[in-house]
Amino acid sequence: MRESEIIDLFLKHLRKQGDLPLGDDAGAIRLGDEWLVATNDMLVRKTDVPDILTPEQVGFKVVTMNVSDVAAMGAKPVGFLFSLGVPGDVDGAYLEGIAEGIGKALEFYDIPVLSADTNEADDLVIDGIVLGMTKKPLTRSGAKPGDLVCVTGDIGRALAGLLVWKRGVEVPERIRKSLYEKFLSPKARVREGMALSGVASAAIDISDGLSKELHLLAKMSGVRIEITSARLPIREEVANVVRALSLDPVKVGLFSGEEFELVFTVPSERVSDLNFDFTVIGRVEKGTGVYIDGTPLPRGGWEHLVPHDSYETF
Repeated sequence: MRESEIIDLFLKHLRKQGDLPLGDDAGAIRLGDEWLVATNDMLVRKTDVPDILTPEQVGFKVVTMNVSDVAAMGAKPVGFLFSLGVPGDVDGAYLEGIAEGIGKALEFYDIPVLSADTNEADDLVIDGIVLGMTKKPLTRSGAKPGDLVCVTGDIGRALAGLLVWKRGVEVPERIRKSLYEKFLSPKARVREGMALSGVASAAIDISDGLSKELHLLAKMSGVRIEITSARLPIREEVANVVRALSLDPVKVGLFSGEEFELVFTVPSERVSDLNFDFTVIGRVEKGTGVYIDGTPLPRGGWEHLVPHDSYETF
């Protein structure tokens, strides 16, 4: 079964949910005049850990991927919990590196660890949980016709870095450093997410690829999203590297996962309220689906439990 099919199967039986129904980057329950936001995201060595990652980067990543979900909800992260499944082939030095990476991430995001559990497993598994607080949670379902579609930072470096590593591409050190920064050590957009609360109409983080996230926003909001390829924030070093591999930079930008940037929609009159850098890539319209330069955009990106030759398959 595909990942999406498994989720649908379980949702049929999980009828008792929080004050915010499941389907967003995180769930939430109301506590007085605030909301407690909670997410959990699992890292598995076989599918989520390229051999190039150091154990410290693995530990940092598991915190980042959970913090990013809370950021997409417009919440401030306030605590981290995790469970660790350990197979017999992982030694103490590797585990200490993971612990060091988790510790550095907790310092970076300024959140405490609240609880943890360890057990035996067939593969290395780290299942993280992050709690957050916000006055007004952002969802994927609030986009309205007329809203602008925006994205923080840039896209494509994570996948371009993966391609450089997997294919052994020789590139200047400054370009490799730029690509590997996003590929190996991405950071969650916490400040930007908190600033979006009460301003943006909808948001989602880019964990599985911009194309897939846009389709989720459009479907859950019941709208049509139109984007323009020329507006996508793709760095020149990404474009140069992927063209040398006979690939399309736009496709790489659209399908690159684990960017941990935020895609959001905002009323045009509220854009001036945002005090961070972002790029307007399109507009929300009446209708359904996602379009790029006037043509339907394929729903690309990552999904577990479907055949993958790697992120190189577009």
